[in-house]
Amino acid sequence: MRIATWNVNSVNARLPTVLEWLETARPDVACLQEIKCVDEKFPRETLESLGYNVEVHGQKTYNGVAILSKHRLSDVRRGLPGTDDSGVEADGAQARYLEAVVEAPRPVRVASIYLPNGNPIGTAKFDYKLSWFRRLTDHARDLLALEEPLALCGDYNVIPTPQDARNPEAWLGDALFQPESRAAFRALKYLGLYDASELGNQPPGTFTFWDYQAGAWQRDHGIRIDFALLSPQAADRFRAVETHRSAREMDKPSDHVPVVVELDLDG
Repeated sequence: MRIATWNVNSVNARLPTVLEWLETARPDVACLQEIKCVDEKFPRETLESLGYNVEVHGQKTYNGVAILSKHRLSDVRRGLPGTDDSGVEADGAQARYLEAVVEAPRPVRVASIYLPNGNPIGTAKFDYKLSWFRRLTDHARDLLALEEPLALCGDYNVIPTPQDARNPEAWLGDALFQPESRAAFRALKYLGLYDASELGNQPPGTFTFWDYQAGAWQRDHGIRIDFALLSPQAADRFRAVETHRSAREMDKPSDHVPVVVELDLDG
C-alpha cells in the first residue's frame, strides 16, 4: 500500500496539478492538507472518478484536510478530541485533523494533519500551536494503545533539526523552529512513532517545502516539515519512502511536495 501526504495549498486552485500527480503516482491513499474549501466545494466527484473514496473536513478559505482511498473508509473522526488550554472545544472552526481506517485486507488507520503555523511567536497563535500539539500527542497515545498499523501524515509546521533546513539561521525567529515547537515534535515521536523518511534513510537536503518568495525554490532554500509518522505495527511493514521533489516543478505547483510511504500489508 502506497500512502501519500501532500499539502496542496488549495485543492481547487491546483486541481489539474493534483489530478496529474495522482494519475502518475497512483497512491492507494492520499492525505491532503490545506485544501482551503468547505466540504461542499471539494471536487469529490472528480476524485471519485479516479477510483477514490473521499472523506473531507473542510473550512472556507483556510485550512482543511481530506483523505482519498482506493479502499472503503470507516471509523471517521473529524477534529481532535478534548479542549484547548482555555477550555474551548478542540478545533473550533479550524479544520486541521481527519482520521479514518482504510479497510484494506489488512486495515491501516491514517490521519491527515495540518498543524497550526504558530506565527508570530509570543502571541496567542503560538500558544494555540503548542496546545494543539499537546492534544495531538494525547490522542496519538490513545491510538498507539490500539496496537494497529497507524500512519499520522501531514504538514506538521515544524523544522525538527537544523539539518531539516538549507539555511537554519533564516528560521531562528520563526515558530516552526522554536525550541518549544521542536520539543513538542520530539514528545510526539517519543511515544513510539517512527519517521518514515528516517526509516528510508533519505539523505540530508530532502526537503518538502520551498516558499514562493525570494527565489527559495531556485536557490533550494527548502525545509522538511511534512512527515509520515508510523506506529511500530506500521513500521514493521515499512518498505520504502519517496519525496516527490519533481512536483514542485509542475504547472501551478504547491509550495509543498508529496511524501509517499510504501507498506507491505499483504502478509
